[in-house]
Amino acid sequence: MQFIPTGLAGAFIIELEPIADDRGFFARAFCAKAFEAQGLKSAIAQCNLSLSHQQGTLRGLHYQTPPAAEAKFLRCIQGANYHVIVDLRPESVTYLQHVGVELSAQNRRGLYVPELFGHGYQALTDGSEALYSVSEFYTPGCEQGIRYDDPTFKIDWPLPVSQLSAKDAAWPLFSPTATAEVSP
Repeated sequence: MQFIPTGLAGAFIIELEPIADDRGFFARAFCAKAFEAQGLKSAIAQCNLSLSHQQGTLRGLHYQTPPAAEAKFLRCIQGANYHVIVDLRPESVTYLQHVGVELSAQNRRGLYVPELFGHGYQALTDGSEALYSVSEFYTPGCEQGIRYDDPTFKIDWPLPVSQLSAKDAAWPLFSPTATAEVSP
């Protein structure tokens, strides 16, 4: 695996290093030792699968706060998704910056998202599926979110939003005091 910095402190795109032969290829998709060698959290509490029927569907921006702050490792296993991560750690040198990354079944990229990063994604194709591992169990009392269209971040989503849950539409606009209060 190759760990490619995203420009946000602690967040990485993970490229496969396939070993090919006449049958196809083999590649390590995850290795706890490789993650730990990069200083990344390697614990997996849950693996989640998300299907978006319609192109333009948007999910997020979500994160969990302590004591259940979670790191995520994501892949798109069918179709394509555009993932956006936002650094919400007040002490970080990349605080309030964001990065967008296309993950697809074709490019086979992974994305590592540190704790206290907002994360959301938009389906670029009908029937796209995201598979992601998280380091902590889903804890409703620690779940937080910010609006996908928050003017603080000026995120340029690639498509018009075709579907959005009522929960995601109701997230508040960003408040620096909210993340400062939960920062470890």
